[in-house]
Parts: sequence; C-alpha cells; structure tokens
Amino acid sequence: MNTPTARPGTDTPDHRGRTGLDQAGRGLDRNPAVVVRDVELTSQGWHVLRRTTFDYRRRDGRWRTQQRETYDRGNGAVVLPYDAEHGLVLLTRQFRYPAYVNDHPDGMLVEAAAGLLDGDDPLSAIRRESAEELGVTLGPLTHVLDAYMSPGSVTERLHFYAAPYTPADRSGDGGGLEEDGEDIEVLELPFTEALAMTRDGRIADGKTILLLQWAALNGPFAQQ
Repeated sequence: MNTPTARPGTDTPDHRGRTGLDQAGRGLDRNPAVVVRDVELTSQGWHVLRRTTFDYRRRDGRWRTQQRETYDRGNGAVVLPYDAEHGLVLLTRQFRYPAYVNDHPDGMLVEAAAGLLDGDDPLSAIRRESAEELGVTLGPLTHVLDAYMSPGSVTERLHFYAAPYTPADRSGDGGGLEEDGEDIEVLELPFTEALAMTRDGRIADGKTILLLQWAALNGPFAQQ
C-alpha cells in the first residue's frame, strides 16, 4: 500500500511553518462569471507560486476552462517623502537582480522607499520601511492611491503614500537591514531632477514614476 507523499505547505508545514497554501481562491464567488475548480501549489519559497484552474464565462456567454499562475508575495506600501520648502525628495538606490537580468545596465535602480506589509497595516509598514531604508521619521502621511502593479501574474496590491519631512526628521543613516541582504543608498534629490530622471530613463521603476508624476500634477510640487 502506497503512503501518501507529504506536501509541504499544503498538508504539512513548510520551512516557514505554513500549511493550507493551496486554499487561496477556493470558494471565491464575488464574480458569477468565474468558478474556481482547483488550486495547485507549485512552489513555496519565501513567497508562493500557485496554478489555478477555473471556468470563465466569456462575454458571449460561452464557458471556457483556463489556467493561470499567480505569484503571491503579499501586499506592500511605498512612500515619497518630500521637503516642499527646499524642493527635495528622498529616494533610494539599490541593486535589483530581476532588472539587471532583463536589460537594465547595472541593476542599480532609483526607487521610492517600499516594503511588504509583513502582517502590519500599510501605515505602520511604511513608517517602518522609511526608518530602515531612509533613516527618516515620518509625520502625517497622505494616501495617494492603491494599485495592482502586475495584475497578469502577481497578486500584490501596493499602497502609495507621500509625506512631508524636514532636516530634523532625518533621525538615522538608513541603508536597510544587512541581515535581510539590503544595501541601500539614500538619495536626497531636487524634485525637478528626480522628475527629469523619469523622462530620460535614469528612474525606471514604476511605483516611483507614479509617485513623482502625482507630486508634479496633484501633489506638493503641482504649482512648480
């Protein structure tokens, strides 16, 4: 008699103590044109890759069975700290291997500070990330928008914020957490230069481009 093979992350704990990772999406009924049939766990590293089989009713009424892979890394938050009086913004620069392997010259991306929620609410998470990455203690936060950044395959919803800062709020060196493999350079740039960098390709990160465009059109630098 064959003994069923234990499936880490499904019916036995994986390396992070998680089980039931194949249950995400089962029972969803918010859209009557979608019926989830099966969810298969295909990888459970730090984040989770699933293959879901579902029936989808097309606009002409026909039902079709489809499969989609989804990468679940949790939700995140991002912030643009700005000093309107001096016309400055705080950004980061760090190595991003996925960009490097996909044609970026050196993989060193200029970005707004961001991070995963890791069980925190978005406001708490972005305050944590700002202290760790930028060495700045943020005051009032403005919620800008929420967005799915790669909805064809990644489940993550990103919460966007902006916040004023002054020189007195620079309470640390930043740089991220070395134990997490982070090696982050803090950049304090004139807003006009940062915006120009989105036009000439020196800033190629989507979330950062969105925040800088918001700051120019509707935010603290809208009148400049």
